[in-house]
Amino acid sequence: MARNVLIIGAGGVAQVTAHKVAQNATEFGTLHIANRTQSKADDIIASIKAKGHKAEFTSHALDAMDSDAVAALIRKVDAQIVINVGSAFINMTVLEGCIQTGAAYLDTAIHEDPAKVCETPPWYANYEWTRREDVKKAGVTAILGIGFDPGVVNAYARLAEDEYFDSIESIDIVDINAGSHGRWFATNFDPEINFREFTGTVYSWQNGDWQTNKMFEVGREWDLPVVGKRTAYLSGHDEVHSLSARYPAADVRFWMGFGEHYINVFTVLQNLGLLSEQPVKTAEGLEVVPLKVVKAVLPDPASLAPDYEGKTCIGDLIKGSRDGKPGEVFIYNVADHKDAYNEVGSQGISYTAGVPPVAAAILVARGTWDVKKMVNVEDLPARPFLELLGTLGLPTRVIDASGDHAI
Repeated sequence: MARNVLIIGAGGVAQVTAHKVAQNATEFGTLHIANRTQSKADDIIASIKAKGHKAEFTSHALDAMDSDAVAALIRKVDAQIVINVGSAFINMTVLEGCIQTGAAYLDTAIHEDPAKVCETPPWYANYEWTRREDVKKAGVTAILGIGFDPGVVNAYARLAEDEYFDSIESIDIVDINAGSHGRWFATNFDPEINFREFTGTVYSWQNGDWQTNKMFEVGREWDLPVVGKRTAYLSGHDEVHSLSARYPAADVRFWMGFGEHYINVFTVLQNLGLLSEQPVKTAEGLEVVPLKVVKAVLPDPASLAPDYEGKTCIGDLIKGSRDGKPGEVFIYNVADHKDAYNEVGSQGISYTAGVPPVAAAILVARGTWDVKKMVNVEDLPARPFLELLGTLGLPTRVIDASGDHAI
């Protein structure tokens, strides 16, 4: 029996996910999309129809911070797969709704508490992993962090484990956006979530323990396929917190590319206190959260798509050994902003995050990844996912001893 799908969220990533579900509608049953502001979900449905897709979506209004409301909607539409591509603030309530109803749960980023920034690692242990037993008892498949990073990069590490190395020494995840959107300053996804990633301590897993740095403290130049030489900085990120649990003997680091302009603007905003999540009062007695004010004045990331040009390169440099012989492999994807916009109306960052959960949903629907427990992506066989992902528009390439080739 085909499984009904409920997408929660209506931002740039959700638009990609909905378009890709529509393109692969024969894999599923009825299709639904829900958001606090229902009109935004309706706009995505209209964009799908404008592309000529025949798949029928139904929109719903939903306060996803209310787990009972989530469960009620899942029951109403008889959803067997829930793809959570809303704010990272709703993960735990949507997960609870899936536990109550037995629906499979997929998300693309780790849960965040709006009142806290950069909690003690490992971050998953603070929230999602606390529900492992409840998920297993309910017979629910819960796949955490199935965007690109986290998500696809986790699968790259698992591919290296399965096909290249007996033991893994280090995993360096590198995320470079070599595109340009033409705005004076903007973030590629929700500004609130974007800035929260970089205002706290940078955690990496090295020498068998958590290491701490400040943002932009450690940088290095990378020479990558297509995008060339780019400077990336050691950053804290979701996947480090799960990969370090599976590969505790390996160093696990995340590097993100930033230009000088971004760093300068970020530094000024932070030094002025404008990236704080704590409320302040104005002279007029109004209570505001500085970070939310900054978000309000910056461009909506979805609005960047029409003018975005250039490419992204995201991959894993993995070092290890097989039969006692050391080696390394770089597993990566290159995506094009303009191609993404032409296909689904979103820019490349949203595209890379929004396609993988659809591949995962297809694998759950087919039974390949329907594991009836909570897992991170590296806990699942990588090749079926990466091969399917290639047919959906995000092909994987590998640089190894034999050269640069597709998987």
